[in-house]
Amino acid sequence: MLQSVDLDTRISAAETISPLHPVGATAVRLIDRKGRSPQSPLVFVAQTARRASDIASILRALEPGAKIAYFPPWDCLPYDGLSPARAVMGQRMGVLRWLTNRGNLPEIVVTTAEALLRRVPPRSIWKTLHQEFRAGDVFDVKAMRPFLQSLGYLFDDRVDEPGEAAIRGRVVDFFPAGGELPCRIEHEEGRIVSIRSYDPVTQRTIDEIECLIVDPASEIIGDETAPEPVTDARLAKGRRKLETVFDYLGATELLLEEGSDRRAEAFLEAAKAAFEEAHDAAGSRSRSTLPTSEKILLTPAEWREQVSGSLAAVIDDPAEDDVEAVARLPNFAAESAPWAALRAFVGKGKSPLRVVIAAGSRPLLNDWHRRARRNLGGEWERATGWSTVEASPPGSNWSMLLPLNEGFVLRDRGVVVVTPQDLGGRNAANAHSQGHAALLGHLDDYEIGDAVVHIDHGVGILRGLETIERDGRTMDALRLSYADDASLLVPMEEIGALWRYGADPGDLKLDRLKGEGWINRRNDLLQRVQDTARGMVDLMSARRRSKARALKPERRAFERFCAGFPHALSPDQSSAVDAVLADLASGRPMDRLVCGDVGFGKTEVGLRAAAVAVSAGRQVAIVAPTTVLAQQHTRSAARRFRALGIEVAHLSRLSAPDEVRRVKEGLKSGEIRIVVGTHALCAADVAFRDLALVVIDEEQRFGARHKARLRELAPGGHVLTMTATPIPRTLQASFVGLNEISVIATPPILRRPIRTILKDFDDDLVRDALLREKRRQGQSFVVCPRVEDIAPMAERLKSLVPELEVAVVHGKLPVETIDEVMLRFGEGGGDVLLATNIIESGLDVPAANTMIVWRPDRFGLAQLHQLRGRVGRGSRRGAAFLLTDPKSDLGETTLSRLRTLESLSGLGAGFTISTRDLDLRGAGELLGEEQAGHLQLVGLSLYRHLIERALAVAEGKPVDDDWTPDIVLGASGSVPADYVPDPAARINLYSRIDRLRERASLELLVEEIDDRFGPIPPETKILLKTAELRLRCRELGVSKLASGPKGTAATFRTKDDAARHTAVKLSAGWKWGDMKLVSPKGGDTVAERFVAARILLETIDAPAS
Repeated sequence: MLQSVDLDTRISAAETISPLHPVGATAVRLIDRKGRSPQSPLVFVAQTARRASDIASILRALEPGAKIAYFPPWDCLPYDGLSPARAVMGQRMGVLRWLTNRGNLPEIVVTTAEALLRRVPPRSIWKTLHQEFRAGDVFDVKAMRPFLQSLGYLFDDRVDEPGEAAIRGRVVDFFPAGGELPCRIEHEEGRIVSIRSYDPVTQRTIDEIECLIVDPASEIIGDETAPEPVTDARLAKGRRKLETVFDYLGATELLLEEGSDRRAEAFLEAAKAAFEEAHDAAGSRSRSTLPTSEKILLTPAEWREQVSGSLAAVIDDPAEDDVEAVARLPNFAAESAPWAALRAFVGKGKSPLRVVIAAGSRPLLNDWHRRARRNLGGEWERATGWSTVEASPPGSNWSMLLPLNEGFVLRDRGVVVVTPQDLGGRNAANAHSQGHAALLGHLDDYEIGDAVVHIDHGVGILRGLETIERDGRTMDALRLSYADDASLLVPMEEIGALWRYGADPGDLKLDRLKGEGWINRRNDLLQRVQDTARGMVDLMSARRRSKARALKPERRAFERFCAGFPHALSPDQSSAVDAVLADLASGRPMDRLVCGDVGFGKTEVGLRAAAVAVSAGRQVAIVAPTTVLAQQHTRSAARRFRALGIEVAHLSRLSAPDEVRRVKEGLKSGEIRIVVGTHALCAADVAFRDLALVVIDEEQRFGARHKARLRELAPGGHVLTMTATPIPRTLQASFVGLNEISVIATPPILRRPIRTILKDFDDDLVRDALLREKRRQGQSFVVCPRVEDIAPMAERLKSLVPELEVAVVHGKLPVETIDEVMLRFGEGGGDVLLATNIIESGLDVPAANTMIVWRPDRFGLAQLHQLRGRVGRGSRRGAAFLLTDPKSDLGETTLSRLRTLESLSGLGAGFTISTRDLDLRGAGELLGEEQAGHLQLVGLSLYRHLIERALAVAEGKPVDDDWTPDIVLGASGSVPADYVPDPAARINLYSRIDRLRERASLELLVEEIDDRFGPIPPETKILLKTAELRLRCRELGVSKLASGPKGTAATFRTKDDAARHTAVKLSAGWKWGDMKLVSPKGGDTVAERFVAARILLETIDAPAS
């Protein structure tokens, strides 16, 4: 806490709100206090930016009409030379503008200490700055460019991220800096015709806009030339004197979350240290322009004065074991019967609790609403606001759209809020996410010409999609080719029997359709997989028995360390950090793979793990494959650990002999607790006194011998491996449970997918791309496959863009030169870096947003993905141009491979590329299996399926048998060719529908299909309705559902399944047969039969009375 008698006294004397750690409970308490002072907003200062953003979103969901503002901190640290994203500045400036409208103030402002500590533009700027646009208004298009430039907007030929604008004829496109979608103003004859938001990818209109307010994209206002980056120095040198957010707020009621004052202290300390570091590093001229911290931030005294004058309450964070006090729920998911545990919890107390099932998406909410109705019984309604819940009688049941990851209980209100994660575990809400399981789904994507495995017929080739007649119905079917020119037609309703093999079809020996080779091979494999699974279970059991000293963070020191990270953690980052902390505290050696795309924040996970280890007095080794990456990690780690007074040492080929000697002695004595290095740490004379954690970055760049040596450094210790494209062996080990895996698939909040363009090399295209990046104040890479290509390309660039400074680096230069050039470019020196794939990893250049790759056909897929990951690491969208030689005939196979990379341009594609690579290369030896072993017999998809089932059996877990309910309604549906013309896309839709196991996933898939392909035709609606019935039948244990003119019948799989539902109340004419329930309601049309089938299933699913 900041040392101030006044503030300490004020905090201790302030009203103390019931200590509520879950964000949902905190949000409810904030609603209670809203409106106490209508002349000023309630200001809540959260511990972290992520928590503040989450609480703001929850508040909007709890009370849809409430006026909630989120005021974020900058997404960069003081004196780091970076400019905050225009989206962040847009959000901040939008809130500041709102605070000047005294007649329509926000009711609650959610923010952080770091956001309040920054000085802001004065209130006087808004007198002339505020401008609104409406359809029908007079419009001067010539004035728009200088107006938008004065607000910090960048003009470009393409508008795809916040803070950009373009003027083309009668259309003005711009992306409001604080908005979620770009807007388009159409004008004619000096008046606005329409204003609408649109999708930047499809250009489709999203919504008409009645009134458009343009918020600045910069915190430096008034320059009508091309905006320059906003830095601390430029902000402090501005023409206007800066003010504070408290000047805007006036007399306000401030709620301070416990821990936020410590973060303020840590932030101000870090700013002071960063100023001193920047001052020492700057030349005499630069020092004169470097503002002191009090010019850009509040001083500690000002912070204490402002907080003391407004503080109304403190929200404490009590001891974690005080479950009642912090409103936490018990861990229902850990119980053998989670719903029964919830039912018992709700029944405790004098009167029954109101129950609210909360989920963040409508499909997920629909799914868990049904589950709650089935498992808890009673009447369930949908709540549109929190007031509806509180006004209901005790014992009421509700479901509500709320973006929560954990529930809470308010005993004084008689309300319990429960999320899918509370009942189903951490992954219960991930049906729609791009997490581990979703990414693995790419393994099953088909292309025409792929090798596939049919569970009954073996390895064949997928030749195409055909229409066939069967049982009087027209349906799609796959044609597979086998040995001896034999072929097989597989109806789409049997696509579940197929698995993608993954290897190059040209290297495969196909099976004979009527031969016994495949059946013998499959049966033999099933036995060997069971043996393998038993061995794996033994190995995992041995690991679970292994002991390691539990590492738990010292809370205050860890909070101060985390405060040095300027960004909000993404949801996947938070999950990865939680998993790592749990591993370190478990008392067993950690062996975890953190797999995340380039720039997704894996390093922060590693640094927080290191902070836990050093706070426990232990040592940490962080290993990187290149000297440049090791140096960058050293600098960032040193900056982060400086506040804790911990030295971060460096060991690589750049280290001087005296420094090498000092570091090795310090590691051996324990004086040095963190070392960052390269392969140099593998040297035989490197010894540690008490090494607890080894962090291996970019593990795919290390050989097996080096990795084995690194693991030996900390026998029985913790190992954290980080990579964007893991090597197949590591990935396979994670798939089958030999090590734990955390997938960071959600990008940082402001990270955009990299645009990947495959074209022939064109001089005009190259010049335009490089100059466009220069105009954006960015940098570019030009990458060649061979050293011999560098000199000719350098000459070409010299003639194309003589105005740009081009630096050159390749593997034949002296090591010292390579490191010097790369480090200088990383610090902003030069416009273009011409290089070989030496830059593939280990170079973090936030200002680099454009890459040109010459002859991409000479690189591997993973290499190209790593290369393009060098751009777009800041808040700007990156672009990678894969430029082929127009004189070369690459062949269809090569072009197809490159198009694969072009199609996998979404964030998180590195994981998908690795799974494809795993398909092609195999996973190496697992428990003694040879490279050409089990995987090569059946391919990865089927092998993974078999090994997961065998592992479940070996561990004594229940196995969900492969069975598909038979739906007989006279129509099964299809995906027409005129709706989805691409055969591969149609096949993959059929496959995804067939492999669905959750109704929430089906609803999300329906939304995706409508979004991708347009309104869904009747044939496809039938297919999707049939899939929904099939899923409901699986839930209820119904093996066959049939309906016709005379009635509808549900046949159960087992007697136990039938017995579970015999207590349902039946209407007249309904009757039970042998494991069968028959309803007299049927139908002559398919639509009538669907209705009858649904009624039958709803009757079976009805809670017992």
